[in-house]
Amino acid sequence: MGKLSIFFSSVLCLTIGLGIFRIYSILIYEPPLPEVKNEWWGEYNSKIDENVYPFRINISDTVLEDLRIRLKNTKSSFATLHNTFQTYGTSSALLSKFKNFWLDEYDWRKREKFLNKFPQYKTNIQGLNIHYLHVKPKDHVGLKVFPLLLIHGWPGSVREFYDIIPLLTTPQKGRDFVFEVVAPSLPGFGFSDSAIRPGLGVVQMGVILKNLMGRLNHDKFFVQGGDWGAIMAPHISILFPENVIGMHSNMCASIRPISILKRLLYSLYPSLIVKKEYEHLVYPLSGYFAGFLEEMGYFHIQTTKPDTIGTALSDSPSGLAAYILEKFVSWTNPNWKLLEDGGLTEKYKMEDLLDNIMIYWVTNSITTSMRIYAESYNTNKITWDLERKQVPVPAACARFAYDLEWNPEALIEDKFPKLIQVNDFNGGHFAAFEKPNVLARDIFDFVQKVASMKDEVPHH
Repeated sequence: MGKLSIFFSSVLCLTIGLGIFRIYSILIYEPPLPEVKNEWWGEYNSKIDENVYPFRINISDTVLEDLRIRLKNTKSSFATLHNTFQTYGTSSALLSKFKNFWLDEYDWRKREKFLNKFPQYKTNIQGLNIHYLHVKPKDHVGLKVFPLLLIHGWPGSVREFYDIIPLLTTPQKGRDFVFEVVAPSLPGFGFSDSAIRPGLGVVQMGVILKNLMGRLNHDKFFVQGGDWGAIMAPHISILFPENVIGMHSNMCASIRPISILKRLLYSLYPSLIVKKEYEHLVYPLSGYFAGFLEEMGYFHIQTTKPDTIGTALSDSPSGLAAYILEKFVSWTNPNWKLLEDGGLTEKYKMEDLLDNIMIYWVTNSITTSMRIYAESYNTNKITWDLERKQVPVPAACARFAYDLEWNPEALIEDKFPKLIQVNDFNGGHFAAFEKPNVLARDIFDFVQKVASMKDEVPHH
């Protein structure tokens, strides 16, 4: 009887032990990193060229005339249902307003000069010609100069950074440093090449951007991102912690299993994890998931069939504008869906929004840009499993109230154990575009804190 008791006790202890190990492996365990490879994404027979070439935007008259013809020949869309405004997507009235402005007032040649105001270049990284803005401070005598990699997302472009770059590269009163900004067009976006074979997802793009910084002799740098940039910046920091001095994001999130569990448990007592003024951004979970489902239709189609929707958008400039403007409405402030003009003229200039749309149109890159979804959310991404890993470098988060993802600090810390700054602001998803002054100041504050923590932060 004694031996039997010992046997069952042993089995029970083993079962409990295995259960605890299983819970640990699900909630806490971080898988080892796979080997980082510099995969080749261009033609195999292409010549390796590591030179850097100046680049200027110069779109042919043929492309512009074709655009004009297509805009003029746009079919009349169905009338928007009464009092639905932007809730069904971009309304016919809003689209007509932009189309008329595009045809009658928007001057691409003038905007082209504006877009060329910053130095920009191309260089071949892993078989792809990568386009990037490279802006150095003009007056930095006696100041430290920190390299800063700025990463955009979808449906944005480097155009989002045109107002924040001068702020980052201009010396600020009371600061002993300034930034040298590198802002690349992601592979498949705008003036950067797209891959010719499957597999170039967010992780692999991060490797390309790190190698771009190396090409420019920036062995150590800060990185900042929103949207896809907010996913890529942590990935770069995890894969290359010896190169990243610090990471700033304006869309911090953690989908580590422990964070998901905490979000569920704290729904019983939200006040334990989030201040009352921000509780509505997280709870109730029913509202959170309802909003998620309402806004994520695009995500599913771009993750599964990007080339289908891309074919339609590449053929119709009005369709492309409707698709992209819808995101600028609901992602800047979801309440704007109930406004006749979508609130866009309150925050943005029409020519600025059209600049971004034009970058997609004149480069015919809407399809290749959307493939980042299909290439990132597949078995290749799951194999890397970087979402389960913590970011090992100093981090900061600028939370904007109307962004797609707003997370309590207790959840963010699961992903960013070296989180040293979290600030809250009024605004939406396109922070650099909408609130350049606010975002620039937050980046400066973060870097100043990092610099004060370390005896010597590498600089130029």
